[in-house]
Amino acid sequence: MKTLLPIIALVAAASLQAAPTTLLNVSYDVTREFYHDYDATFVKHWQAEKGDAVKIDQSHAGSSKQARAVLDGLQADVVTMNQDTDIQLIADAGLIAPDWRTRLPDHAAPYTSTIVFLVRKGNPKGIKDWPDLVKSGTQIIVPNPKTSGNGRYSYLGAWAFAKAAANGDDAKAQEFVAALFKNVPVLAPGGRDATNAFVQRGIGDALLTFESEALQITKIFSPGQFEIVTPSASILAEAPVSVVDQVVDKRGTREIATEYLKYLWSDEGQQLAAKFFFRPRNQALLEANAAVFPKLKLYTVDETFGGWAKAKAHFVDGGTFDSFYRP
Repeated sequence: MKTLLPIIALVAAASLQAAPTTLLNVSYDVTREFYHDYDATFVKHWQAEKGDAVKIDQSHAGSSKQARAVLDGLQADVVTMNQDTDIQLIADAGLIAPDWRTRLPDHAAPYTSTIVFLVRKGNPKGIKDWPDLVKSGTQIIVPNPKTSGNGRYSYLGAWAFAKAAANGDDAKAQEFVAALFKNVPVLAPGGRDATNAFVQRGIGDALLTFESEALQITKIFSPGQFEIVTPSASILAEAPVSVVDQVVDKRGTREIATEYLKYLWSDEGQQLAAKFFFRPRNQALLEANAAVFPKLKLYTVDETFGGWAKAKAHFVDGGTFDSFYRP
């Protein structure tokens, strides 16, 4: 029996060494397909570089809902959100370092998108630009801007367009956005929920959503059934990422979590972003895909709203959105 004990100990040690490191990526709900492929690519990269096994788990829902889940204890090693405020909310609670925006390039956002309109084949309502969305009898599907980054960007894109058309008049912009939301029959909690309402349940005449989601629908999920209308102007949607410092330090995963995010800027990471219809930061790659990503005027949250710290006043309880929206 004594001679077996060292052998058992060695076997147990080998089993522990063979167990893969796990990471949890908490993300928003329209990145499922992208991160499914990206995770597999990163696993191969990490094993080739370090010789270690790694397993990536994913969690997806509305961006703001995901941020609150992390605050409530969801043990995310990394967060990959679609708006600054969701990561900043976690940082304000002390789980992420205050300098998170400057630890990675491009304000820590490896790719971008914008808001476009998805309409049914033939565009029966003749929707061409933002003003067509406020016409009587037109139903618009959009995620709830209080729970979804997709919804917030849709709201801000409409506001930015209307504000520019009104020579900077925010009161006129609010009237326009209020008229648009009067045409919204139901607010979905997240972007993929809104897609399901429009695509699967057949509700509405136009879906406001990220360009990446609209392209996936028209080219992969339901080719031939829908069309994309790219407005004359929209909002620049940056998708920031960060390690969750408190979690990676507790779990000992900082090195691999940091590399997981940095690899999003690699050639492979950028090519995958373009493949899944996110606008890559790699300018040459973006220009090579000009047929997929048409040029349009893109307003930024900073220039139109004074940054996310001010823009979020639209969406807090009792804020601008609550002042005019009635279910």
